[in-house]
Amino acid sequence: MRRSDREVKDFGEIVEIMRRCDVCRIALNNGDYPYILPLNFGLKISGEKVELYFHGAEEGTKYELIAKDPRVGFEMDCAHRLVSDPESGSCTMEYMSVVGRGRVEILPESEKREALEILMSHYHGSDFKLNEAAIPRTKVFKLTVEEMTGKKRMKG
Repeated sequence: MRRSDREVKDFGEIVEIMRRCDVCRIALNNGDYPYILPLNFGLKISGEKVELYFHGAEEGTKYELIAKDPRVGFEMDCAHRLVSDPESGSCTMEYMSVVGRGRVEILPESEKREALEILMSHYHGSDFKLNEAAIPRTKVFKLTVEEMTGKKRMKG
């Protein structure tokens, strides 16, 4: 990382940044150009292992690309705040971000409920009641993180 003064190395701090984010972007391999999607997500931490969970419709381009190549990149960011100084003419942005890569797999029916509960708890807490009728018609997939790094710039 070029700006090592902004690098976040502590695993717990990286996880806290992830918990603050509300969208995760994944980049799938699609020939000459990446295919990037912004997605809602949930995360599960087991020791120093991170799993990200996503959901979507039953069919779509993302599933075709995952079937061809499950390797993905991901990015999430939060805590944006514009910091400007009209007197000096300077302007910058505060932020926190996490980028990384891993492998995606489509989950079988038997694992969908738990994954959806993890996803929903990221936004609603653990007491959200899932719509039972939606579970069979929802595709759920998991990204097992292989590598990630955090970065932040906070002025104050």
